[in-house]
Amino acid sequence: MDVDHPQDDQHWDSRERGETEIQRLDRNWNSLLQELRVVQTGVQLLTGFLLTLPFQQRFDVLAPALRDAYLATVGCSVGATVLLIAPVGMHRMLFRRHRLQVLVSAAHRCAYAGLALLGLALTGVTVIVFAAVAGSSPALIAGACALTLFTFFWWLLPLLLRTRGM
Repeated sequence: MDVDHPQDDQHWDSRERGETEIQRLDRNWNSLLQELRVVQTGVQLLTGFLLTLPFQQRFDVLAPALRDAYLATVGCSVGATVLLIAPVGMHRMLFRRHRLQVLVSAAHRCAYAGLALLGLALTGVTVIVFAAVAGSSPALIAGACALTLFTFFWWLLPLLLRTRGM
């Protein structure tokens, strides 16, 4: 689903798949829903886990820097949860309004932003866990590794594959 160049996508789908515009939008919407199903459970579990941490006995011993990292991580995780579930709310509000093009486009952008926040939240969790177990230097190294992996596999590699000739 290439929302950035919808005209090229539409012509290819019409020519190669024999799809109408509505069929293409239906397929794109179903594809996006499948992708969101993969991440929604994980982001919800991560957010739930993070929200319980302040109620644990050892949470009080966290250094101020680690508390800041925790709060930033919770913010990213909650933001990711909101963005990755937002298409459901949008669908309900736009149901039977014949706004599938708007819905697919908006949900596509929410998924991008939600994945970015999820990657940051998972990086933050990595830093917090490594700091609690092994100290600040290993935490920074693990966080940098996690951020590098998310950036490469979730953004750079797909962009490279996207711009590659067919």
